[in-house]
Amino acid sequence: MGVVRGVDWGGSGGLPEGSPLASSDSELRRIVSDVRRSGGELPVVGLTGGDLWRTLGGPGRSRALSDDATLVAVDIGSALLDGEIHWFLAHLVARRSWMVGRCWVAANAAHHGSWNLAPRAHPGDGLLDLLESDLSTRQRLQAHRRLHAGNHVPHPGITYSRSSAAQTTFRHLTPVYLDGERITSCRQISVRLEPSALRLAL
Repeated sequence: MGVVRGVDWGGSGGLPEGSPLASSDSELRRIVSDVRRSGGELPVVGLTGGDLWRTLGGPGRSRALSDDATLVAVDIGSALLDGEIHWFLAHLVARRSWMVGRCWVAANAAHHGSWNLAPRAHPGDGLLDLLESDLSTRQRLQAHRRLHAGNHVPHPGITYSRSSAAQTTFRHLTPVYLDGERITSCRQISVRLEPSALRLAL
């Protein structure tokens, strides 16, 4: 792995015996959420797929289970959604549709499926990448064509900032997706980042 702000945040070693495995962002989120809600200590997790895995270089399942797996410490996003706490590892997306209405994203990973949605995002830098847009249909189509390469930003209609915490309010109940899964609909969203809170084996 690389170096972030002069700090070497990666190493190598085997996945501890009995450690859980996650093959997607949603599986990883469920592991983290279950442990957090029970008050336990987060284990090292073997990650073998998903947007976070891809952002980290995605070496594959066999590497995660080997004695020379890459071990990294990553940030965890926490989200207060109308007063209820949730966690996410790759991204929070609040939107009714990608093609209509306001869209607000808090990204810990650069990728969202085949899109390079937040091209500057890094899951070990202590910052969330925040994107907000409410584009016309024509502008959305133009932006969508550029999402795969990550060159949809900068764009005058897309606000892109980086912060360890943020909040926003929607006028109407808006669906919220955490790590690709629709979790709830809410109006008020507060997010913050927990730096280096989880260790992964890749």
